[in-house]
Amino acid sequence: MKKIVVLTGAGMSAESGISTFRDTDGLWEGHDVMEVASPIGWNKNKALVLDFYNKRRQQLLTVVPNLAHKALVALEEKYRVTIITQNIDDLHERAGSKNVLHLHGELLKVRSIKNPNLIYSWNKDVLLGDTCEERSQLRPHIVWFGEEVPMLEKAIEITSKADILMIIGTSMQVYPAANLIHYITPQIPVYFIDPKPAIQKNYFPNLKVFAEKASTGVVKVVTELIDQ
Repeated sequence: MKKIVVLTGAGMSAESGISTFRDTDGLWEGHDVMEVASPIGWNKNKALVLDFYNKRRQQLLTVVPNLAHKALVALEEKYRVTIITQNIDDLHERAGSKNVLHLHGELLKVRSIKNPNLIYSWNKDVLLGDTCEERSQLRPHIVWFGEEVPMLEKAIEITSKADILMIIGTSMQVYPAANLIHYITPQIPVYFIDPKPAIQKNYFPNLKVFAEKASTGVVKVVTELIDQ
């Protein structure tokens, strides 16, 4: 059974109503990114950071997977599928995908600020004073700017073994995730689905571009792959 690796970004979940956060002026919901997504911001104003992610979590609980999420599940009938996502939502899992690796963390989890191995499922607001079993403050289980990406090595290993690569809804400008494409076997098929595709065909000879939104492009690619 061939292995398909799927890299997904914000465009994958945008049609479910998930905000892509970063506006054209570079702000996240009116905040400078360093205020709400960095250790510096956390140390400066923990209440602000918690409030930011509490609102994101509340929003996530009101939305549902879209056609693109559901289409990927169908691939598992014919291929070994692993999804590597930059998204912090759980829409892939809710749609039914079995193998999902979250590069940037998960919004519905929290962890101890002193012991990163203490991770808890969490679907309510996180408040100052909410602590782990070792009595240290809980924080969002999110990889912030300036922090290491713990799942990166595993993502590289998975990508290097892909027989087919799909890239959905990402600018391929957020690193280190954008580097993953350079670990594939050069001649494998690459499907790029994004309204503004940012990969040049001359770098990847078997690149097939679908310059459209995820809900339509993913369905087309999945249909093509299942019919092969």
